[in-house]
Amino acid sequence: MKKSLIFALALVAGASLSTVDAAKKKKVVVKEEAPVVEAFKLATSSDSISYTAGMSSTMGLVNFLLQQKVDTAYMADFVRGFNETVSRNLDNPQEKAYMMGITIAQQLVDRMMPGVAKELEGTPDSLVSGAFFKGFTDALLQDTTFFKVDAAENIFRTKMEANKAEKEERLYGANREAGRQFLAENAKKDGVITLPSGLQYKVLTQGTGAVPTTSDKVQVHYEGRLIDGTVFDASRNHGDEPAEFRPTDVIKGWTEALTMMPVGSKWQVYIPFELAYGSRDAGQIKPYSALIFDIELVGIVGDKPAPAKTAKSSKKAKK
Repeated sequence: MKKSLIFALALVAGASLSTVDAAKKKKVVVKEEAPVVEAFKLATSSDSISYTAGMSSTMGLVNFLLQQKVDTAYMADFVRGFNETVSRNLDNPQEKAYMMGITIAQQLVDRMMPGVAKELEGTPDSLVSGAFFKGFTDALLQDTTFFKVDAAENIFRTKMEANKAEKEERLYGANREAGRQFLAENAKKDGVITLPSGLQYKVLTQGTGAVPTTSDKVQVHYEGRLIDGTVFDASRNHGDEPAEFRPTDVIKGWTEALTMMPVGSKWQVYIPFELAYGSRDAGQIKPYSALIFDIELVGIVGDKPAPAKTAKSSKKAKK
């Protein structure tokens, strides 16, 4: 019992001495002074022009950083990263490779990955960042434990296409089928002509002027509707003057129709989705939409107007 008590007291004494020693040591600790940073000076003309070049190079940088979703409250940290980078010897291949890795990583995180994640929305799959990064680095290090790069690319593309097709069918399959049924019934109507491409048209007014080529610029009044009658655009919504463009500047259905219409014609044109916007979402025009247009070909830019029916009396007047 006595030995135990002596041992315990020894421990307490030792602890006390340690505390005293620590206190003594604390008293003798000398604070290291911060290194004196020499004030920057513009000593020469080269210093001045270099300094002003650096300042001028920041014009527009803050807006760019905001676009990149950088919080400018942390500009000191941006400067720290900048200084660390420029202090490296970027002529050294190893340093250059390291810094490029940082740059590419940022581009992947900010640009590529959000795009892939967006495409996977509404599908059974989602983007797993850890697996993405592992696949990326394994390819660069030629680690083929799971796949070779070519095989991985094929699997990725095939899977993405299958996901897209399933998603589009689920969302827009009914719209595509409605368009097909509309065109099939429309083809049976009097005056409707169906071309080999699937384009349909009905002549409302037969013009007698020139027929445009794909290189001509045409003047057109038009109104566009969905098959349910919803008007999504009309030239007169943009002013009284006809719209001007080349037949190749518009959807394929328009190109085909315009290069068959004589000036002065007015047609009603029925366009299958393949000759319209296809699988694209164009606002009111959903993917795989069949469209209806009333198109009036007013003229060809640079052409003289077609002779009027009173041409003979006009000649007499000139005489």
